[in-house]
Amino acid sequence: MPTIFTRPNFWVLLCSDGFLVGLAYYLAYYLRFDGQIPPEFLSAWQTTVSIVVIIKLIFLYLLDLYRGMWRYTGIHDMLNLLKANLLASAIIISIILILHHFQGFSRGVFAIDAMLSILFLSGFRLSIRLYYTRFNNTNFKSPQSRTKKILIIGAGNMGEKLVREIQGNSRMNYNIVGFVDDNSIKLNQKIHGIQVLGFVGDLTKIVLRFEVDEIIIAITTASAEEMRRILNLCRELNLPFKTMPNMLEMIEGRLTMESIREVRYEDLLGRAQVRLDLSGIEAYLQDRIVMVTGGAGSIGSELCSQICRYRPKKLIIVDQNESGLYDIEIDLRVKFPHQEIFAVLVSIKQKKFLEKIFQDHQPTVIMHAAAYKHVPMMEFHPWEAVFTNVEGTHNLLELSHQFQVERFVLVSTDKAVRPTNIMGASKRVAELLTQAYAANHHQTRYMAVRFGNVVGSIGSVVPLFKKQIKRGGPVTVTHPEVTRYFMTIPEASSLILQAGALGQGGEIFILKMGVPVKITDMAKDIITLSGLQPEVDIKIEYTGLRPGEKLYEELITKGENIIATQHNDIMVLNNDEHNTLEEMNKHIIKLSNIAQQTDVLGLQKAFKAIVPEYHPKKN
Repeated sequence: MPTIFTRPNFWVLLCSDGFLVGLAYYLAYYLRFDGQIPPEFLSAWQTTVSIVVIIKLIFLYLLDLYRGMWRYTGIHDMLNLLKANLLASAIIISIILILHHFQGFSRGVFAIDAMLSILFLSGFRLSIRLYYTRFNNTNFKSPQSRTKKILIIGAGNMGEKLVREIQGNSRMNYNIVGFVDDNSIKLNQKIHGIQVLGFVGDLTKIVLRFEVDEIIIAITTASAEEMRRILNLCRELNLPFKTMPNMLEMIEGRLTMESIREVRYEDLLGRAQVRLDLSGIEAYLQDRIVMVTGGAGSIGSELCSQICRYRPKKLIIVDQNESGLYDIEIDLRVKFPHQEIFAVLVSIKQKKFLEKIFQDHQPTVIMHAAAYKHVPMMEFHPWEAVFTNVEGTHNLLELSHQFQVERFVLVSTDKAVRPTNIMGASKRVAELLTQAYAANHHQTRYMAVRFGNVVGSIGSVVPLFKKQIKRGGPVTVTHPEVTRYFMTIPEASSLILQAGALGQGGEIFILKMGVPVKITDMAKDIITLSGLQPEVDIKIEYTGLRPGEKLYEELITKGENIIATQHNDIMVLNNDEHNTLEEMNKHIIKLSNIAQQTDVLGLQKAFKAIVPEYHPKKN
């Protein structure tokens, strides 16, 4: 295996540093004595130069100055170089003080030597970086030779990172004409030689003046209103536009041009960046055996990905979707090659097989995301909601108690609040079951997390609208006034993990969903993002509410009081009134028996007996 000593570049840099250190030491004498070095001091230089060079090279090596790639020399390398020189100078002065008490040596020489060494060594490294980024980089051709002129909106951290990426990549044939930013302090300032040309309102004038080909939005904290304003300006100019990923998307790697993507509907939600108590999450996930049910689904797969970042001892992914399970396992093994992962193809309805998984792996944390979630589908197949959402959850709760799991987190939904459909009623029963187990079995912390719709999840309206737009329309909306709460998949998954850290047992956590969004407005935004005009290029048609569907979704039900938690984005319901475990078990047996007979009306009555606020819609 090659080592640092087998690399030719190491010896070139080592010899160069040795020469520069020796030169700095000589020039220190030369400058100290104004070019006339007395013979006795010249003799002192000759007898000590080899020691000075060796000591400084040793410290440069110890502080990893020979392991970095020269072309990427940065502040970290400069700080290490400064430390190495100061430490080496301190050792050299100590040796001379001990051995010679500075007799025959000038103290000023060592101060000058330290400064010259830092100057020469840092200058040498910076010149190497300059060579690679300027003289050996096709990006620094004349502007006329480049194929695409881009304008960056946002002269902040992300904009600066983007400029560095473009300037440091010789394969990119881009010419950055400038920035625009609404911060007046930044106006006419420069970042890596690129000027802030004006405000976002000046976009049209700047684009025409510099003949811009493409716009990149580098404001990851932009509000929904700001994003729509920029989007409309770009559309008026008939220019392609892209955006930078947010920090959740970038968490696994550094920024690259491949990270820059088309603007998505998630960017128009304008939701603030989620702040997590990473130590709290790590405390209950690190070195634990974690099981995620429904791990091949939208939320489940993101949960698996985020859990792996906290280094669990083992991750068990449970799902009945063969293709999805295979895909998530392969994806995670590539992203986290050292993580122990077991993908198990099983339905949560099969308690016997689930029990085998618990016996084999002894999970300590359960994230239960497996469920049927499509409202109309469950209205037509209500027994399946019983078998999976209710009985499946019951199986996992019972096994968690039997095998003394530390934490059990049920992923619930806002449709469990005053449900008008079987899916919502089944999830509410799952919540009540979880609370009953929490009240009866205290060795496991049972809790539920309730939130609204997730943008981009399987079966959500965004992929549907995109397919309809691709076909040329129309985009179908159930009702002009229908509204829903939305958050992104990474955001929802992060908050589920955070809630798991907060829970003591029995809680129903509610994730702050912000302001509900009109589905009609969402449809218009997605049409606009596709470069088309609503009602001109793509028609919007209203089809009427589907079976079991509400006009408005809610996050709390009657009698539930919200209490704040230590996390700004998570609330908890203060409601101690719930059925006992014995009562719930009786209800589940009755539900199961009726489900076996596929009796729809019977199931509705049985659900209402458990969830009095359930009012099935008459379709």
